Amino acid sequence: MRYGKDHKPVTRQRIIETAGRRLKRDGIDGSSVATLMKDAGLTNGAFYTHFTSKDELVATAVADQLHTQNAIIVAHASPGHDGLEQIVRWYLSARHRNSPDDGCPSAALLDEIGRCADPTKQAYTDGVLIVIDGIAARLAPSDPRSARTRALSAYAMMAGTLQLSRALADQQLADDLLEQGIRNALNLLDVENEPTSGTLNRVHEGRR
Repeated sequence: MRYGKDHKPVTRQRIIETAGRRLKRDGIDGSSVATLMKDAGLTNGAFYTHFTSKDELVATAVADQLHTQNAIIVAHASPGHDGLEQIVRWYLSARHRNSPDDGCPSAALLDEIGRCADPTKQAYTDGVLIVIDGIAARLAPSDPRSARTRALSAYAMMAGTLQLSRALADQQLADDLLEQGIRNALNLLDVENEPTSGTLNRVHEGRR
């Protein structure tokens, strides 16, 4: 069968996207090449047409997930402190906690990425800094680079809070932790803790 010129890149992107969801659900070690290819509707034999190794696919999928997170959440948040609050409230929402497949790769995979080889760590670093720089631009519009470490610290706090909330068997305690995490993150970012209009949640829902 002859395929059009777009077949290979479209297929590759499908593998990347389905792998990203599977990795966040089952982890890197818990996701075999056979499983990742089955999710994409392909055989194992097709894998090496697109990737040289599982490590390459993991690095690519993690970076793609972070680019997606930036595109549908951070890039659509309002400017300034309003946008920071929107990002924080989306990140530490019960919906995000309960939907790891569609959520942040940092909260799902950070411990495993830390044990990966340097190329995967570099792909993660490059991807996460896109997200971080979007936060930093709202913290210090005139000099975003000066706010990068503080933005990264807030992001780390949110990822850890989300991880712990997912692990708790006590639902009320898990919900309370998210609320406290919102207050902590907003304090770190010097944002007053006031209700938002929910604009970012509506944008996110429309893109699901």
